[in-house]
This record gives sequence, structure tokens and C-alpha cells, in this order.
Amino acid sequence: MKYITILGDGMADEPIEALGGKTPLMAARTPMLDALAAKSEIGLAATIPEGMKPGSDTANLAVLGYDPRDSYTGRSPLEALSIGVDMKPDDIALRCNLVTLTDEPGVPYAGRKILDHSSGEISTEDAAVLLDVLRKEFASERYQFYVGTSYRHLLIWAKGEVLDLSQPHDHLTETIGPYLPEDEMLRHMMERSFELLNEHPINVERAKRGLNKANSAWFWGAGTRPSLADFTEKTGKRGAMISAVDLLKGIAVGTKMQVMDVPGATGGLHTDYEGKASAAVRALTEDGNDFVYVHVEAPDEMGHQGAVDLKVQAIEFLDERIIRPVYEALTAKGIEFRMLVMPDHPTPIRVRTHTAAPVPFLLYDSRKALGSHTAYHEEAGAQSGIFLPEGFRIAERLFAE
Repeated sequence: MKYITILGDGMADEPIEALGGKTPLMAARTPMLDALAAKSEIGLAATIPEGMKPGSDTANLAVLGYDPRDSYTGRSPLEALSIGVDMKPDDIALRCNLVTLTDEPGVPYAGRKILDHSSGEISTEDAAVLLDVLRKEFASERYQFYVGTSYRHLLIWAKGEVLDLSQPHDHLTETIGPYLPEDEMLRHMMERSFELLNEHPINVERAKRGLNKANSAWFWGAGTRPSLADFTEKTGKRGAMISAVDLLKGIAVGTKMQVMDVPGATGGLHTDYEGKASAAVRALTEDGNDFVYVHVEAPDEMGHQGAVDLKVQAIEFLDERIIRPVYEALTAKGIEFRMLVMPDHPTPIRVRTHTAAPVPFLLYDSRKALGSHTAYHEEAGAQSGIFLPEGFRIAERLFAE
């Protein structure tokens, strides 16, 4: 028996007037999911424990079967694992986003507004050049910068503090002053980064092309060195992770899952869906894994951007270019499998950030019908009568025989 989780990050949403009162999941054309729904169990799972911030870190840990209340030590430490940073016990890891701030002349830093938490999904190559500018200005025994992926990078703060720092995607279009760090050095580095980056040649060229500048660092997601249980020891299954995002790769490193790199994979709408699907099949049929976790960031990014039509498109891409080919390849090979499809959390277009609302899941078993539904979406999940208040139990449900 093989097991697959296909995770559409931030895929869940709320009814949207522009979609005729439907959610993006309801509006999207998803013939493969519809076909699976006719034979699948559908329900709701609360992936965010009460009192914890809704994020891809806590939620993906839950979907993998880890109780975030016991296993979570911060987002950035998980990304540090992916990058290969060996954190010391007294190190603090912080996410260092390259963000887009308004750049009107004469406005003080604290009076600027945050326009884009991802700087137009800047390439890793360009971001690395900009991060090197920050490294040359600020690097010391206490502060070290590391390149991640696209706009997502890392700061290690030796003998630092776990501070409550604001997530940039929670405050799009807002004036940043109330959300700046209280720590004097972190705030200084953010302010100085704008002076260094706003007129950097890369950003000047981006502005000429109508792209968002990557003109400021933004620190958040502080945490300590993680300690996660070995996935195989925990579940009895050998697992592999497929994701373009350092967070998910870091979770895989921390749980000793195989990390499968897909060269064309990005965290954006135009990732290499076919490459991810092929890697998933290879993980199960050639690499000796029992389980594969396929993570797709695109629906979440489109939610943060408030792009209704593109979020619908991201869901349709997931259905046609990952779920269908994985299903067809395993079926053609005569392999028995159980497939879980779900988001980690909602990223509603209305708020352009994460919420803690329960998310719909679909569980398919190639050997037998587990249920009978006409479609998979939030409403179907709510109407099913199946609700997992402890979302981390979803992995037990997937692996149940």
C-alpha cells in the first residue's frame, strides 16, 4: 500500500461575490477531484490548535501528523534546517523577507506602507545579490544572513531572543510603524536596508519593468532549534517531501524524510507541476518510499495577492497537472494507494492572509469506496458531518487500514 498527501497551500477560502457566492474551490473546474469525490470520504479538519497563529508551519506539521503544540518551536528554525544551517542551542532563527514598501520621497521609514510581502516573487538569483548587500553591511558574530528561496531568507541571531514579530502578509497596504520590532538592532537593520536597497540597480531595473522592488528586509517568525520525531519511527512509513518552499523542506530534514528537488519548482503560480507529479510517482515506485507529501504553494500566494481568478487557476492546475497524473500513473501500474487532498489552512481573498478556520479534506482509497459525494469543497466538508477537532489526527486517518 502506498500513501500520498497532495497539499494545496491556502486553498480553502470563503464565498466570494465575484464568483457568484462560491469559493475558489467551488468555482474551479476540477474534474479529477469530482471523480475522486464520488468514492471518497470528505470532512473538515482543524489544523490550527486553539491559541496558535494560523500559519503554514503549524498547519503542515499537523497534516503530517505532528501536534504543533508539542513540536513547534518557530517557523524560521525549520527553514534553517532546509538551508543547512546548524543552529546552536542559544541561536534564534528569523525569517528575513525581502518586501516591497512604498518609496515616496521624504516619507520616514515608519510612515511607509507594505505593498507586497514577496516583492513580486523575486527570483532567488536577484534576491541573493540584494541579500549580499545586507550581509556586507550587517554581518557579524552575532548576526548572520543566509540565502533561501525567492523572497524568503534567513537571519541567525546568536544569543538572541524569541520576540513577537509581525508577519508582513498580515499587514498589506498598512502603514508599517505599529508593526516594527521593538528590538533596536532589528529595527535599525530594517530601516537601513531600505536605504541600501531602494535604489539598487536591480530594483531600479525592476521598477522600469513594472515589477515590485525588493526594497526592505522584514524580520519575523523567530524561534529556537527544532526537535522533531523521526517520521519513519513515528508512523512506520518511509516518506518523501516534494516542495519548492524551504519551510516544507526543513520539516522533511527535521523528520528525516527524503527531500526530492524538482529543478523547475517555484513557490509561484507557474511552478513545474508536471515535474512534481513525476517526482511523486518516482518516490513511490522507484525510491522505496511508502508515503509522499506533495506541497503546492501557488493557491496561498494568489490568496495573499488577492487574485481571485489566479487562485481559481492554481486550483485547476493542481487538479489537472498533479492529482490526475499521479492518480493515473499509480492506477496504470496496478498499485494500491490511499490519497489525501487538502489545504493546510485557508488564505481568504477577503483578508489576504491566513485564518484558523477548519479546512476540507478528501480521502480516497483505490481499493474501495469510502463515501459518495458530488464534489470536494468547503461546503461539502461542512455538510459531511465528519470533523476532526485535532487536525493532526488526519495522518492517522490516512494511514489507517
